[in-house]
Amino acid sequence: MAITLENVDFAYPSGRTVLERFSLTLPERGAVCLFGPSGCGKSTLLRLLAGLEKPQGGQIDGLPPSAAVVFQENRLLPWLTAQENVALPLERLLTKREAAARAGEWLKRVSLADAAGLYPAALSGGMQRRVAIARALAFPAGLLLLDEPFSGLDEALWRELARLIARERAERPTVLVTHIREEAEAMGAALLPLAGPPLRRAEPPVP
Repeated sequence: MAITLENVDFAYPSGRTVLERFSLTLPERGAVCLFGPSGCGKSTLLRLLAGLEKPQGGQIDGLPPSAAVVFQENRLLPWLTAQENVALPLERLLTKREAAARAGEWLKRVSLADAAGLYPAALSGGMQRRVAIARALAFPAGLLLLDEPFSGLDEALWRELARLIARERAERPTVLVTHIREEAEAMGAALLPLAGPPLRRAEPPVP
């Protein structure tokens, strides 16, 4: 079932309107890139899709029961190791041992097998980023939301991760937020140029 937003309104308590009668239909599978300048409302739209914010008008239909999110911040728990951070959401679905095994597999897939037992403070920013991506990919979510997931990574690494995400999520919907066109192209994502606020389709496409 496609995800649809119909005449969605959203404003922050400060009074800044971010979405005003905004409508959009997302495909049932594959990646879509919300592409536009910083501050236009892309991240707010992502938070609405994640259920972290509620629309103040209009409606959102077709959302899967679960979503995994890679935020702009890594949001790792400092008292858990890399493997424990990846395993934690999985423990809602699997035994502790099964979750740990799956977490270890995903850390290997993002080239962090040797860092599984390290705490976030011992990891570089790029390594923490990969843990956050592994955590999102390891969880079998119906919807994957990526808010500038490749920030702080060198080009060879983010291209490798983009290909991994594209392969893993080919049959399920993924929404990527970025202002770097090459990231969308590397994931094979359909480009949705946006402008704002309030958020709107950009015509002609944002350069």
